Amino acid sequence: MKSNSTSLWDLFISFFRIGGLTFGGGYAMLPMLQREVITKHNWVTEEEVLDIYAIGQCTPGIIAVNTATMIGYRKRGIAGAIAATLGEVSPSLLIITLLATILFHVQENVWVQHAFGGIRVAVCALITQSVLSLAKKSLIDLPTVLFYLAVVLSTFFLSVSPVVIVLFAIFFGLSVQGVKRRVR
Repeated sequence: MKSNSTSLWDLFISFFRIGGLTFGGGYAMLPMLQREVITKHNWVTEEEVLDIYAIGQCTPGIIAVNTATMIGYRKRGIAGAIAATLGEVSPSLLIITLLATILFHVQENVWVQHAFGGIRVAVCALITQSVLSLAKKSLIDLPTVLFYLAVVLSTFFLSVSPVVIVLFAIFFGLSVQGVKRRVR
């Protein structure tokens, strides 16, 4: 049974805030996601966010929307999923509609180009901060560190498909947990 203590309005507003202030895609939402759903509302733990985010990456669609939908569902079932999803996508729809009309007329402006250059740098810094924070929770032992290094090397040097990596990660996670259970 889903918890009814979280209001649909709280889900909508929290994800509206995340969706409206996240520039740079799903990875850039991690710092705000951590602040809103873990620190501020205690809707999920950091480990649960890692799991939800991983599932959000593995399923078709936009990571931010998938993550919002799953957290909303956990808190209030289907109505929560809808509220969180609408909250996540509404700012983008409003902003993109407005910007599309404006940017068409000012896209060659040097100030606009510099502003977007600055935004890209800030997003890169936010992603780096999130990756370091998540690495502390994910790279917990020698097998996970070795698997991380193997994934980095295989994506950079061998151009291994993300689908193959995700499938192998599932197998790796299940195998490592199976071995740990046998050792105990």
